Amino acid sequence: MTLTAPPPTRVTPPATAPARRRPRASGPRTLISAADLHRHRVAYLVVLALTLVAFCLVFLFPLYWMASGALKSPQEFAQNPPTLVPHTVHPETYATAWDSMRIGRYFLNTVGYALGAWLVQLTVAVAAAYALSKLRPMFGRVVLGAMLASLMLPAAALLVPAYLTVTDVPLLHVNLLNTPWALWLPAAANAFNVYVLKRFFDQIPNDLLDAAAIDGAGRLRVLWSVVLPLSRPVLGVVSIFAIIGTWKDFLWPLLVLQDPDAQTLSVALSRLANTSQVPPTQFLAGLVIASVPMIAVFLIFQRSIIGGLSAGSLKG
Repeated sequence: MTLTAPPPTRVTPPATAPARRRPRASGPRTLISAADLHRHRVAYLVVLALTLVAFCLVFLFPLYWMASGALKSPQEFAQNPPTLVPHTVHPETYATAWDSMRIGRYFLNTVGYALGAWLVQLTVAVAAAYALSKLRPMFGRVVLGAMLASLMLPAAALLVPAYLTVTDVPLLHVNLLNTPWALWLPAAANAFNVYVLKRFFDQIPNDLLDAAAIDGAGRLRVLWSVVLPLSRPVLGVVSIFAIIGTWKDFLWPLLVLQDPDAQTLSVALSRLANTSQVPPTQFLAGLVIASVPMIAVFLIFQRSIIGGLSAGSLKG
């Protein structure tokens, strides 16, 4: 008779309570937690208010100084120390500056140059971006890399080659000085606009383009009927940048527009400021008139600018 040992009994460890999980903070992570902000709410509001006031003073005070200086009399403007608030207001200075400095003529010149530059830039940038994004030509990446490499060069380094090109256009041998094409053609080669449009075109599904091609649409018809209607946000951003860039440009129009009757508003104001016939108050009035259109454009389309730059995909 053999004795067998009983099977070993398993000892089960006592059940332990599940570990408590720390609640995850909801919302985006920031440098300061929501609890700290709630605890020091007063200090947070004070710092925020001081920061906003400081930024407003830095950005708005030069505009106020320019607009209020145009309302002063020449004697008050020359006082030392200067007055912060005009003692006597002369709003007729703006009308006098408009007539005596021929601001209306230069204003129309600048509007024409800005609209032409907008049309040329949009045409060239859309065609280049569409080709690089959807047509995928040979050496397309090399061309795009060369365009982006041009953004690394300072603008002053390209002035001499661009000026020599404008004075004697290759193959055509045409001098474009004192003509609108001297501003429009160099502005068309804008690598930033091409890059922004290409990134947006890349997000458009190729299925939409294939469906249009199956229906018999050609490349240009696909671009006009499918791609451009979907690209309205980014086209608005590129348009605003093109108009603002041409309006505020100074150095290049100063080089290529030597005829006083063909100059832009910024170049004409700089030329008139060097003459002793224009009082400083009228010159400031001219600067205010030249600044108002671009300030209005920014205030009206600021949401479109931010929304267009951040638009990188299509909502299904």
